Amino acid sequence: MIPHFVTALTGPVSDLEQRLLDAMPAVERWFRLEWMEHTPPFYSAVSVRNAGFKMAAIDTDLYPDGWHLLTPGMQPLAVQAAMAAIEKICPEAHNLLVIPKNGHHSPAYLSNLARLQSIFKMGGLRVRLGSIDPAIKQSTTYHLPDGQTVTLEPVVRTKRRLGLPDFDPCTLLLNNDLHAGVPGILEDLREQYLLPPLHASWPVRRKNRHSKCYEELAKRLAKLLGIDPWLIYPMYERRSPGGLTEPQGLECLSAQVESMLSRLRRKYKEYNLTDSPFVMVKSSHNSFGAGCTTVRNESDLSALIAKINTLNQQSDPPLMSNDFLVQEGLLSCERIDQTVAEPVVCMLDRYVVGGFYRTHPGRGTDESLHAEGSVYTPLVFDHSTSLPQHGARPAGAAPNRFYSYGVVARLAMLAAGYELEATDPDAYAGG
Repeated sequence: MIPHFVTALTGPVSDLEQRLLDAMPAVERWFRLEWMEHTPPFYSAVSVRNAGFKMAAIDTDLYPDGWHLLTPGMQPLAVQAAMAAIEKICPEAHNLLVIPKNGHHSPAYLSNLARLQSIFKMGGLRVRLGSIDPAIKQSTTYHLPDGQTVTLEPVVRTKRRLGLPDFDPCTLLLNNDLHAGVPGILEDLREQYLLPPLHASWPVRRKNRHSKCYEELAKRLAKLLGIDPWLIYPMYERRSPGGLTEPQGLECLSAQVESMLSRLRRKYKEYNLTDSPFVMVKSSHNSFGAGCTTVRNESDLSALIAKINTLNQQSDPPLMSNDFLVQEGLLSCERIDQTVAEPVVCMLDRYVVGGFYRTHPGRGTDESLHAEGSVYTPLVFDHSTSLPQHGARPAGAAPNRFYSYGVVARLAMLAAGYELEATDPDAYAGG
């Protein structure tokens, strides 16, 4: 279920990691029962922060684009998971059209598309890349640094289907989070499977809603484990102040930040933690852009409000003008070459297929690493790990440190499944 990978963290296994390892049979059964009742997102990538004393998911991406960071050793896992995911949705699938982001593509993103295409080809599908970008008016081939090529082709829309002039897919795979809005060309495709569905995109998704689902599931899993649920989820503020362009919106933001810092100080005191708590303020309706700001004290809050005012005056429509999320900040105890690191766990359907580390040379332990200038390092298999021998002492087997990341990531992915069920416009069709 969870492969063994070399992590950046060394030293003794923490109490939380050991608790998760000891409870593995119960945890896996709990997930199996959940999958019987709920459908996971088609694919996802979850950013995890390990603070040592606690571990939690801080971001869940339902349109992941880091597939080129999976090492060759991970590819068989991804292919098997892709086959299982496609068979569950469309057993007779033959043609798959991958729809990438619009705009200029970096070599890294094009490599991501090449790896996605490879995974599904090895899964037995014919795969082509169809662009909905109006700027792509003819077939365009890009040459990658490793010698591969990627060809983007302009899509053709008929009354109820999307495809290419000589390619009629039964399934469409979006690798585009549609943060700028859902284009009409993707609407009313009743004769094809669209994965993920449109209500998984940022015009509909809200991080506040996802956080609520994650918190509820964390409490249920924590009860099974006999631990404080705070150890596996980041606290957040539930209230939504409306727009940040109005004075009352900024006042509400101030109140939420102060409330969160107060709650965290109490928790830190309860666990005898000497670090200073902090919060992250991020837009609730996008994955990048206006971004994520660290707030530790009143001075940071004043600077954030001034920044929001400046951004709103310079942008049309105003940035961060809708909902925002005030989320507990987590330190990271992981390092790669002395640089702060956080693992990102990649999943297809309900299966963990690998991951990578995100680092940022210019940022500290209490800052977001998901920003321009981020560096990504693939996780590699731990080839020294072997299956436990019958009769061997449990302490003699090397623990899978990556397992706990997989538990937290799957918890966030399951929360995304709950979230999509709640926002499905067809959930009550005909009812």
